[in-house]
Amino acid sequence: MSQEATSLWSWWWSTSDQADETYRNILTTIVLLLVIFWFIFSIRRQNEKKLPLPPRPRGLPLVGYLPFLGSNLHQSFKELASIYGPIFKVQLGIKEYIVVTSPSLVKEVVRDQDITFANRGDPTVAARSVLFGTMDIGFSDYGFEWRKMRKIFVSQMMSHASLDATYHLRKLQVKKMMYETCEKAGQLVDIGELTFFTIVSSVLSMIWGDTLKGDKSSIINAEFRAVIAENVELLGAPNISDLFPLLAWFDLQGIERKMKMISLRCENILDAAICHYNTAETNEPKDFLGHLLQLTKLEDPATSLTLPQVKAILLDTVVGATDTTAAMVEWAMAEMLQHQQVLRKVQEELTEVVGLNSTVEEEHFPKLKYLNAVVKETLRLHPSLPMLIPHCPSKDSSIGGYAVPKGARIFLNVYAIQRDPQFWEDPLMFQPERFLSTSSESVHYLGNHFQFLPFGSGRRICPGISLAERMSVLVLASLLHSFEWKLPNYTVEVDFSEKFGIVVKKSEPLIAVPSPRLSFELYSYKGSHQSGEVN
Repeated sequence: MSQEATSLWSWWWSTSDQADETYRNILTTIVLLLVIFWFIFSIRRQNEKKLPLPPRPRGLPLVGYLPFLGSNLHQSFKELASIYGPIFKVQLGIKEYIVVTSPSLVKEVVRDQDITFANRGDPTVAARSVLFGTMDIGFSDYGFEWRKMRKIFVSQMMSHASLDATYHLRKLQVKKMMYETCEKAGQLVDIGELTFFTIVSSVLSMIWGDTLKGDKSSIINAEFRAVIAENVELLGAPNISDLFPLLAWFDLQGIERKMKMISLRCENILDAAICHYNTAETNEPKDFLGHLLQLTKLEDPATSLTLPQVKAILLDTVVGATDTTAAMVEWAMAEMLQHQQVLRKVQEELTEVVGLNSTVEEEHFPKLKYLNAVVKETLRLHPSLPMLIPHCPSKDSSIGGYAVPKGARIFLNVYAIQRDPQFWEDPLMFQPERFLSTSSESVHYLGNHFQFLPFGSGRRICPGISLAERMSVLVLASLLHSFEWKLPNYTVEVDFSEKFGIVVKKSEPLIAVPSPRLSFELYSYKGSHQSGEVN
């Protein structure tokens, strides 16, 4: 066998008369050409696979494009999109961000490559300092623990049955709002502040309504309201430490220090509520807190929660459901005070559906079609989170034919998309009727219409949509049905300038003067203001 193999290949090396040198040269040339062609083909394939990075505006060394941006980042990014297209890259400090401003490209992120882009990436210093190491639902990365927490939150706390069971708690807080506003008839009322405290109190009553009562509830709720207001403001504050990580150790703006203090206060409040629950005569899970604490006693890792996870979910619930909803109500009231014909239509609908002899109930909501259109139009023009919370790819990917490296932070500028004349007729006009047309009446909040994404889409869509929708409509409908509203005498037009943050609010508070529309008896709330049961 060895002899045969030797004789088989010896012709190539042999210099005897049996081997033809010409054949050897030809074969050598062919092999070399094949190797060269293969090498060139491989290089071309690699070059073809290597996609270009998105276009970018020129910036300055170290600081990038930061000095050229306005105070409202979503508006500045909208202007840059008109120059550089629906996807571009921008350097802020030493970090780079990719901004997407097109429904079709958003679809690639939240639908076509949803799992790839489901991470949050490097959280801000503020989020990392207050949300128990970002083990919450909003800021933690995609994975088993995140899926478990979100499933528990949506199926148990945000289910129709759970929200129906806690409706009486929300309604009681709204009745209190009506009573206090009635007492201020003819006086100046800060609508944003009124709405914020009402919604915070409503959410807190849902969290521990059956666990804390009386003075205990009053003290904890009052302290928590103050903490949450500070928390939301600092979460959205621009922080040098986020853009220049090398400076984070110095905490030049003091945001990390302040957030750690807030985190400690939040934890002390939650610990007090948990301690009260554990020492109560009955531990039946009748509220959010009780239900979540029951899950800490389970041994199955697929359904159990740790105590820090419980605290993170509760904080998520309060933060996510309060400032965003309060901002929407304030923007809606501002638009209607500016557009009196819309205000009249809403009140006429409320009079017809609810009647002047009763107050608004959740059972009225399906019939309030024009009011629901007002809410949608408000969220179109004034999305609470104009660029949502950034997405982050878990591997090298692409969007719209451009390379997106692993770990990049992706902003989805829904503010720009929802004002794009390519998808909306007269996009800057406040026209609730656009959501009553046959073509738009099916547009909802579930993220399937990529030109309308106030709550996001895909796996990272806001898990509290049901509560936000119920709470915003209840508060807004109650304010409009219970009172006539007018601007102060010194105000000619509503100021619509914006204050950028994680939640975009009016830069100037909306001040208005109420006067009752209903009989006085409808503004009472069973004397709870005297007993101290509602706070």
